[in-house]
Amino acid sequence: MAIDSMKATLAVKRRLACEMVKYWQQAQDNLMNLPLTNGWGEKHQLFVKWKHLEAKAAAYYYHGLILDEVNTEKSHGMAAAALQAADEYLKESKKVLEAFHASPPTSRNPSLWGTMKYLSEKIPKDASSKVRINRDLYSCDRIAETAPTLPDFALALKPDDYQLPPVHDSWNEDGINGESS
Repeated sequence: MAIDSMKATLAVKRRLACEMVKYWQQAQDNLMNLPLTNGWGEKHQLFVKWKHLEAKAAAYYYHGLILDEVNTEKSHGMAAAALQAADEYLKESKKVLEAFHASPPTSRNPSLWGTMKYLSEKIPKDASSKVRINRDLYSCDRIAETAPTLPDFALALKPDDYQLPPVHDSWNEDGINGESS
């Protein structure tokens, strides 16, 4: 909600986006350790990858805007590189989103809303204008080839340990097929 808030500062939005990158990375790492052999496994993996890429796009976007506020040639170049990275992550997330909806069971692709609707419009526009401005002001080699690293914020939310309850007998294959033992 803070990212959508007009009152939240860029620093707050960047911090939240950077935290989301870490949370989705943790989810992606943990999902790789699970045996997802049923039909939903690929869909779950694509969903987490999609959200992770969206979080990266947002984090690099806000990081680029903050870097651009510093009035040095180096920071402007780093800001342009961060905004370019945000644009690339956004494009990649759209590809993964399409794969997510196409994987079985197929689902329809709803229109964007909330933060990602705003960012999907702002990131490409701001990235291209920042790169163009920097190329006009500075020599082309001044724009960094790689994006700057994101700040490493401590995670604000720590999950509680949780153990899943044992599987109930009704979940065995005989119960699913309607046969009784």
